[in-house]
Amino acid sequence: MNAIRKIALTLAATAVLSACGGEAEPAGTASSPASKSAATAQEKRRQFESVKADCMKQKGFKYIAYVPQEDPLTDDELKRRAGDYEALKAQRAKYGFGVFATYVYPKGPDSPDIMPDLSGADPNGKIWTKLSPAQHKSYWKAVSACVVLAAEQVLGKKVSSDTDLFDQSADASDRAAEREIDGDAELVKLASSMATCLTGKGYKISGTTPSQLSSRGRDAFSDQEDEIGRKQREDVPDVPSPPKKGETKRTFGATLTPAQAKPYLAKEIKAALDDLECGKDFYRVYTPKVEAIAQKVAEEYAY
Repeated sequence: MNAIRKIALTLAATAVLSACGGEAEPAGTASSPASKSAATAQEKRRQFESVKADCMKQKGFKYIAYVPQEDPLTDDELKRRAGDYEALKAQRAKYGFGVFATYVYPKGPDSPDIMPDLSGADPNGKIWTKLSPAQHKSYWKAVSACVVLAAEQVLGKKVSSDTDLFDQSADASDRAAEREIDGDAELVKLASSMATCLTGKGYKISGTTPSQLSSRGRDAFSDQEDEIGRKQREDVPDVPSPPKKGETKRTFGATLTPAQAKPYLAKEIKAALDDLECGKDFYRVYTPKVEAIAQKVAEEYAY
């Protein structure tokens, strides 16, 4: 998964987990382009939720327009998003690529792969969890229909369901990555130098596009996590079947205590630091570009 799609899906998943929908302060500094984009996305989200709530009311369901609160970014977060080497190094020295760190530090605030905790935040959860099975099915059918309406009225998007809106945002991320990341001459050159450096350190390189190189390290440890998880389960094969065209690769988490996960994390940290050292110049250019594109997608799809 390329980094832009990962960020976009995180933003989208945040919206989905919060029932796609309160007031919120824009992240970042007031004058930064990212914060302006975030503010625009938040305003669209409020409009989206307003249309959705009216639609749900017309369908006979109570729904509270809700946009989750966003905490301002810390100085370290802003530095990392700008591709600052020292800030990225400090994060990787503790969390690696963010795979096995989730077992050692399950709530690590600076982990690169920690999803926001929205449990209990959305007031709509108290509504739909009290519905009967029949009402529950009708409720989510209405939600999907109202997302279709809100997408057309607020975003100017023609979608067939709430899932389709989610998929379209992911596809937009992929197109942006191909156009603005893998098509960037400077990044292609920096990626080539990074790949040569990593090969010299003994790492296997299967793809050298900027997107492939940026996700290479994390993907390797995600595959290792999946391998452990599959061996711990009896309901899935130990070796995954290649995904069919258009399908997303399905992976499984493992069952590991912090103590069991630490040796894996130690190896991951070393690999992540080597990756950063070889890609010092690459990430300085790549990271802010990824963040800017992710914010554009978030603005376009109101996440």
